[in-house]
Amino acid sequence: MEYRLLGRSGLAVSEVCLGTMTFGNTTSESDSIEMIHRFLDAGGNFLDTADVYVGGRSEEIVGKAVKDRRSEVVLATKVRFQTEQHPNGVGISRKHIMDGVDASLKRLGTDYIDLYQMHVWDHATPVEETLRTLDDLVSSGKVRYIGCSNFLAWQLMKSLAYSDYSRFVRYISIQPQYSLVSREMDREIMSLCMEEQVGVIPWAPLGGGFLTGRYTKEEPSSGRLTAKTGESSWAYRATEKNFAILEEVQKAARELDKTPAQVALRWLIQQQGITSPIFGASTLEQYEDDMGAVGWTMPQEIWDRLDEVSALPSEYPTRFIQKFRRPL
Repeated sequence: MEYRLLGRSGLAVSEVCLGTMTFGNTTSESDSIEMIHRFLDAGGNFLDTADVYVGGRSEEIVGKAVKDRRSEVVLATKVRFQTEQHPNGVGISRKHIMDGVDASLKRLGTDYIDLYQMHVWDHATPVEETLRTLDDLVSSGKVRYIGCSNFLAWQLMKSLAYSDYSRFVRYISIQPQYSLVSREMDREIMSLCMEEQVGVIPWAPLGGGFLTGRYTKEEPSSGRLTAKTGESSWAYRATEKNFAILEEVQKAARELDKTPAQVALRWLIQQQGITSPIFGASTLEQYEDDMGAVGWTMPQEIWDRLDEVSALPSEYPTRFIQKFRRPL
């Protein structure tokens, strides 16, 4: 296992992060704890959860699993979505953040969170309110670092600028959807993160399971991609381009004697600007398969093939800017 610094910080995280969204739901408590222990024993130190995963049950299981190994773990959780049925039980206002962090700390059984992330932008709350609250949490010791998730480029840059102007702590990471079949952040967010030294910890690195190779062109009757709408819907994933990407992934897997999941994850690990992809597993077998993405290097020629087939089309203004780039 290799380690990388998370954004503009001295925090070292493993090259892959174990996501826990299924813990306490499709993954039993015993298998969840076993998975975390195997991950830590393999050198992984980065765990990601959220207050809304399985109604808080995921945080409880994670806390139980790391209770005796807390100091070696970089523990990340998130706040933003509805956790209580009243008007202030949602968002990233000072009230909801303060209520949320205390609830998460209790469920996790710890007195601090290493990385506290805003799960999605909140148009109702002024950015200065959110960032002042997060700065107070870091000063209090309840939170060590802060991050965001599912932000647009302008939302991230506005937050960073306000933090710098006010001398508040700044986001050291962003958690976006990113994979061979979801490269929208290449338009603006990736270059922003590299410029501002913001770590990138992608979710859905296997495209909701699409890149595992388990799906054909026939609409599935089971699995995550049976959703009717949203990021995990079949209509969103089942495009001709995505099947061309999958074909290239499967070809690379045969050449490298790896599984498609391992190839897709490894491509992402080696992508410039990526810190630590978040992979999830419902079973111990899936976990072992995904962990096969670490400990080796994909040949550049194969990496380039995957990059080419999955790249976004040339678009304005990026195309225009590149055309007139000064050769310095």
